[in-house]
Order: sequence, then structure tokens, then C-alpha cells
Amino acid sequence: MSGLRLDPAQGLVVFVGAGPGADDLITVRGARVIAQADIIIWASSLVHPGIVADRKEGAELIDSAALPLEDLVPLYTRARDERLLVARVHTGDPDIYGATAEQRDLCAQIGIATETVPGISAFSAAAARMDAELTLPEVAQSLILTRLEGGRTPMPDGETVRSFAAHGTTMALYLSAARNKQLQEELLAGGYAPTTPCIVGHRVTWPDERLWRCELGELSATMREHKLWKHTIVLVGPALSEERAVKRSHLYHPGFRHEFRAADSRAQAELRASGATPIDLEDQA
Repeated sequence: MSGLRLDPAQGLVVFVGAGPGADDLITVRGARVIAQADIIIWASSLVHPGIVADRKEGAELIDSAALPLEDLVPLYTRARDERLLVARVHTGDPDIYGATAEQRDLCAQIGIATETVPGISAFSAAAARMDAELTLPEVAQSLILTRLEGGRTPMPDGETVRSFAAHGTTMALYLSAARNKQLQEELLAGGYAPTTPCIVGHRVTWPDERLWRCELGELSATMREHKLWKHTIVLVGPALSEERAVKRSHLYHPGFRHEFRAADSRAQAELRASGATPIDLEDQA
């Protein structure tokens, strides 16, 4: 199987990112793993059924929605002993709030190898569905992925929505919809203006998806009005504005030189006159 290191002596568990919802937003590699897997473990409450529809005949399909971690031990042990390929299918990207680290540790204890196939996460899908760019020149060049503190899983010291908001860049917030009033308050207390644009996405790319634009000052009211308690992603930051003036990046400017393209001397002079430094005009790779 291209790209995978399947050891015939021990089997393999592959954590597959299923994407945000739509069954055609899985990677080619992820779909191949599922199609060839002997055992497929997936959460039917979170993953589109089309993702596992093309499994091979005889593949064992197991719903993980009600399974604790301990119930995976016999499955992974059998996969090791019988040298089987396991597709452990996770919604979005397995490495973002996917609880995969503990499963990797479990597999290491059992003695079965693991790999990960990344997937499209909800923040990326929501931006795409709303034709929004998360990083704009001179507006936002960073993206913060986080969630509101105070939930069931404690946050590390220093990781708070308020402290992250002080950066003023684009932020994507997971697992925070049920406490939307607190979320709005923390974002405002951190320094975002009430007029900061927000995108709210519910079940993004599913057939029943819903998306809204609002200002931060109306975030909580918008979420309460539409009864958004789960399956919701919130994007916030000045780059999301539909009315901002987009400043051209240097990368595709004719005055920008890189290893595949020489700079036009007149355009380069114009860039320098605009205040661009020499390093801005060269290949950054």
C-alpha cells in the first residue's frame, strides 16, 4: 500500500482523518486505507456513513461510539496476532482533539505499529465554505486553534481564550458552543473589538450544514438563537471581514524574485519604494 509501512509480522493500526463531514472530503490515502482494512473502527455519530461504504467484503465494521479505550485492546491484540490492517477512523483530523495519543500508547504496549493519515479539519472546511482566507498580508499571519477553558478536560496553565485573544489574529474555537456567552466574554476581554467578524459553522459540509456571519458582539445571541450546543466551530478575527481591503502578497508580485522566476526590475523598484525590505523580495523557502 503506497505510503504505509505495513509490517507483515505485526499488523498495523492507521488513524484515518475522515474530514469534517462530506464523504468526498477524505484524502485519497485515507480512502485507500479504509478500502483495504480488515477491521474498521469508526464513530457512527460523528463520521459520514459514506466514508466506510467502500470497505472490502468481509471487513469487520465496529462502531466506537459506545466503546471505552479498554475495549479496543482485544481488537488491536488480534490485529497484531493475525497481522491485520486496522483503520481507526476519526472525524476531522485525528491529531486535533482526536484522543489519539492515548491510543498510540496503547498500541505501543500491545506491540502493534501505528500510522496517521491526516484529514481536513472543521476550521478549514468552514473557511472554505464561506470563501474566507484565514491569513491575510498585514492583517493576520497566524492561526490559533483552541477551546474554551473550564470544560471536562482541564486546560494547561497559560492557555486561555482571553490570553490568546490578545494576539488579535485569527482564532478557531472548538468544543465551546455550549458556553457561548462565556466564550464571547473571554474573546472581548482579551482585546477583540465587538465589531470583530466571526464565522459560526454547524455540521460543516454535512447535508444539514448551517453557517452564519456575525460580529463578535452578537456571537452568543446568534448561537443561542440557532440552538448551537455541539458540532459547532467558531472562527474569529479581522481577516474574516468581507469589507476589508486586501493587500497584495509579495509572492505573486512581478517584483518578487525566487528560484523559479526572476524579478521584473521596474516592479521590484516599486516594491522597494513601497517599503518592502530586500529579504521580502527574495525566495523565503
